[in-house]
Amino acid sequence: MLDSTTKRRIDDCRDILVGKVPDPKSQIDQITVALIYKFMHDMDQEAVELGGTPTFFATHRYKVVVNGREEERELDYTKYAWPLLTDTKLGGEDRVKLYAEALEKMPENPGLPQLFRDIFKNTYLPYRDPATLREFLKRIDEFTYDHSEKLGDAFEYLLSIMGSQGDAGQFRTPRHLIDFMTAVIDPQKHETIMDPACGTAGFLISAYKHILRQNSSNHAADDPLAFQLHGVKQEDLTVSAKKYAGDKLTPDDRKRLVRNIVGYDIDPGMVKLALVNLYLHGFPEPHIFEYDTLTSTDRWEERFDVVLANPPFMSPKGGIKPHGKFGIPSTRSEVLFVDYIAEHLNPNGRALIVVPEGIIFQSVNAYKALRKKLVEEHYLVGVVSVPGGVFNPYSGVKTSLLWFDRALARKTDKLLFVKVEADGFDLGAQRRPIAQNDLPEAFRLMADYKRTLTEGVEWEAPKGWEAKAVAVDKERITGSPDYTLSADRYLTTAHTASEFPYVTLGEVTIGKPEYGSGARKVDYDGEVRYVRITDIDDDGRLKPSDIVSPSAIEPECMLSKGDLLFARSGSVGRAYVHTEDNGKFQYAGYLIRYRIDKTKALPEYIFCLTRSSEYEAWIESMKKSGTISNINAQEFASLRIPLPPLAEQEALVAEVAGYQKVIDGARQVLAHYRPRITIDPAWPVVALGELADFRNGLNFTRKDTGEPVKVLGVADFQDHMIAQVDIIPKIIVGSALGGNQTLRENDLVFVRSNGNKELVGRSMLIPKHDEPLYHSGFTIRARFNDPSMALFMAYYFKAEMHDVLKGGLRSGANISNLSQEVLSVVKIPLPPLDAQQRIVADLEEERRLVEANKALVERMEAKVRDRVAKVWGKPE
Repeated sequence: MLDSTTKRRIDDCRDILVGKVPDPKSQIDQITVALIYKFMHDMDQEAVELGGTPTFFATHRYKVVVNGREEERELDYTKYAWPLLTDTKLGGEDRVKLYAEALEKMPENPGLPQLFRDIFKNTYLPYRDPATLREFLKRIDEFTYDHSEKLGDAFEYLLSIMGSQGDAGQFRTPRHLIDFMTAVIDPQKHETIMDPACGTAGFLISAYKHILRQNSSNHAADDPLAFQLHGVKQEDLTVSAKKYAGDKLTPDDRKRLVRNIVGYDIDPGMVKLALVNLYLHGFPEPHIFEYDTLTSTDRWEERFDVVLANPPFMSPKGGIKPHGKFGIPSTRSEVLFVDYIAEHLNPNGRALIVVPEGIIFQSVNAYKALRKKLVEEHYLVGVVSVPGGVFNPYSGVKTSLLWFDRALARKTDKLLFVKVEADGFDLGAQRRPIAQNDLPEAFRLMADYKRTLTEGVEWEAPKGWEAKAVAVDKERITGSPDYTLSADRYLTTAHTASEFPYVTLGEVTIGKPEYGSGARKVDYDGEVRYVRITDIDDDGRLKPSDIVSPSAIEPECMLSKGDLLFARSGSVGRAYVHTEDNGKFQYAGYLIRYRIDKTKALPEYIFCLTRSSEYEAWIESMKKSGTISNINAQEFASLRIPLPPLAEQEALVAEVAGYQKVIDGARQVLAHYRPRITIDPAWPVVALGELADFRNGLNFTRKDTGEPVKVLGVADFQDHMIAQVDIIPKIIVGSALGGNQTLRENDLVFVRSNGNKELVGRSMLIPKHDEPLYHSGFTIRARFNDPSMALFMAYYFKAEMHDVLKGGLRSGANISNLSQEVLSVVKIPLPPLDAQQRIVADLEEERRLVEANKALVERMEAKVRDRVAKVWGKPE
């Protein structure tokens, strides 16, 4: 893995550039070019030490014909040599001028191989600050060139911090997912390998390392792959995890391997990064081409044994004008890329491709035609569903992996569906390591599936995976009008032990589903209420606030009692049963109405089913991922639900309604409770500054090396009064920390600045804790002269701070602020200590009752889920 020294040097280079070059991709470009510049000097030095002459920074002589006469001229590149550029005697402005000129002239240097000329092409110095350049080149000078794995890993780390190119639908694929996909496909040393949208060449590097691993004496069968490691941060992972010698590869094997690994990309910046990445991994002449895979036919006749890819998910705003050779007519980039990959596999070729969920089940003709082709023409072997959030922090988009194997696909009449629920990292923006990781078992499962197909034996899902893996008859898929490849559709119904039969929603409805009104909202007219998605709360009821009317009355969109609505966009899947007897209600366009045949099912029963993990999983599997998620009426009608007798439905509805009444009552308590302190006019009034001293929190940057500490931030200020220290995550900060900055028991911390004005002034009491705890720069700490009054003060501010702020203490135009000065003059009515203790004792008892209501809500909600789950059935 990447060593900490090299990682620190790269971080230092970025820190130096960030003020002048804020774009991460531009930072990487500048670091890449500077490293190659430095490495050219290192290679020149190595040549001299071996008795040769410099090649890159040399004087190159050439002849030209002028007016019929031959003249000898020269290009002097010695003046750009690295030692001259970094000479401490060189003035700052002169260094800037020399480096900028060198970057401009380097593509013309006849001593450079074409690879290096391509790297320097169109490169320039985007800033002119001498101090920045001096410090930047000083850090670059610490790197030395060799063909070691360490340097290649360093460049991989540099690429890992590059942001997404979201406008093009391009998201950097996490290394552990790349490693998983490569291990499944298992490329061999004699095979041709291609990525048609290679980006920085991550998949190609992974394939190369996989082959090295297979052909190395220092390879052990139990060496962990990146997706099998635990507790390692994503940026610290390197594919294949360690250096392999590749000593079993002959010289001819190596030459063929370099020739057989090919990548295309439309972005010249990405091509440059891919070239450098492969070069640093030992490819003297990488085969990376600037090529528009979708509109050019120059390389259409090329075919490959293996394709690994994560193509762009989105089409450009101007659209795509593909050539006419594609088998599936479309202008959608994801459709065209998948079709391209299928068309460019050899007869026994294999591929694993990251695709957005639209490919899996969207009902547009091109998507359906593509799915039909993949199944019926024997490309597809399996589909792996991976959780949304795998591409965080760049995108929370839900994706799947399409597994092609043309040889295996001809051997079976089934498709394998695998659902990966966790990949070893949480799904938040930080992607922190967690214990749960389905990838190792999914890999073993898929390898076993390949084995059974090869040997012609029946495959069974391993124990514990029956609800996450299933082999489905192709006839079941081709017999469906939409050719859906959603894992959840088949997993949900294939492995349940429900005692009731399953039907689709469409089988229990009357007439066709109907989309709502397209009217605008207007002020409420007192007669017709407009029902929009935003008017429906999480419990499926109409909110009492923000009541509006439609701008146009549409009788066909009027609701009747018992109508069932589903949100098809936005909060997709949110459900509502209309139960109002009085008034007129018209539903809006992003809702779909279903009228239920009450001789078969109760609308309220179907609504209860939407309060289950099974329904939530179905929604996640079905909704399209784009600017706005959506599910259409036909797709909702395909929802398969258990259908018990009406009496059983009525019993479930009544039981859930009873739990809901308890939930509603407890929530009322939580919503309206606020601690109250009756102020005695006889109490003295004291300025807070006389009772406590203040300190602003720590302004810090996050770092990757050092000792992690806990820092209380604004995000930790929920509606509780006492800090929950145990759930504050540890981070590594870039600022120096001192003991006088730590929080102590009985400190009171205030939010001093935040875009949400409701948070400013919120306070939290610090309990006893065992390890150092700091607070962020958006907070202020108050430390009382007498710690025994801290709990009373916490209750006082919990009860009164809203009124204090309302009285005018907030300041600031865009972000409201508190300050030490403001807090120091806040007037506090201060009862005697014994009175404080009595007040606190009463309020503590109230708080315990309030907390009990929170627990009651959670308990009743769990009962609802458990009751509904019994109808769906448990996994066998």
